[in-house]
Amino acid sequence: MSAHPMPKPAEADQAAPSPLLLRRDEGAGVHVLTLNRPAARNALSLAMLDALAATFEDIAKDPGVRAVVLTAEGSVFSAGHDLREITAHRDDPDGGRAFFSTTMTRCAEVMQAITALPQPVIAAVHGVATAAGCQLVATCDLAVASTQARFCTPGVDIGLFCSTPAVALSRAVPAKPAMEMLLLGEMIPAEEALRIHLVNRVVPPDQVMPTALDLARRIAARSALTIRLGKQNFYRQLGRPLDQAYACSTAVMVENLLAEDAAEGIGAFLGKRKPVWKDR
Repeated sequence: MSAHPMPKPAEADQAAPSPLLLRRDEGAGVHVLTLNRPAARNALSLAMLDALAATFEDIAKDPGVRAVVLTAEGSVFSAGHDLREITAHRDDPDGGRAFFSTTMTRCAEVMQAITALPQPVIAAVHGVATAAGCQLVATCDLAVASTQARFCTPGVDIGLFCSTPAVALSRAVPAKPAMEMLLLGEMIPAEEALRIHLVNRVVPPDQVMPTALDLARRIAARSALTIRLGKQNFYRQLGRPLDQAYACSTAVMVENLLAEDAAEGIGAFLGKRKPVWKDR
């Protein structure tokens, strides 16, 4: 008999840390990503940002994924950057400058990866989304919120203006309500988030995931090529002068019209039949 018995499976499971980010395949080309730090209010630690970056990089190369739903465990979608982690690095020789720069740069990379992702990303928000957590919601292509969800950019309350969350917020929300959120740092309810276009739908708590998954499946049923071209151009033309916006969008329309899926889709419409997409 061994003097050092093997641990029981339950003991081994308890010793293994839970993944920061969970991923599951819902079928029909829809994948669900779940922030999995509920005890830390799903704060975006550097490790969490790294996990998101790696996962989005993998999804971008996976033609089997046609739409993504991003949600979170617990009552908080995300409380933003991990302030405990940030505070711990104030004792670094440089006062934390290198770590702060690495964290903020990584966060910006994750947000840009969502925008650049060929597949649409839908936020499914059950609870509170603050600071960089609100930035994450604003960055997603669509957002479904629970009636109990709330949103804010409260950096001003701790002497830290939410400058990077403002990038996403100002592109999702008109300037005046965006500045009100940034200057006051006050929590806004889901219905107000809907009114200012931070979210697309507000539904009862038990309908958040079904609604987000329904949107994802409806998107996934379209031509992946068409969705990719359209999403890329939508963000590319934003903020450009009118003539440049039309120039780049016209070029995309021509490319799209030359694709097999456009010929199939137009032919199916004229022939009153269901199209069969080839994603090319």
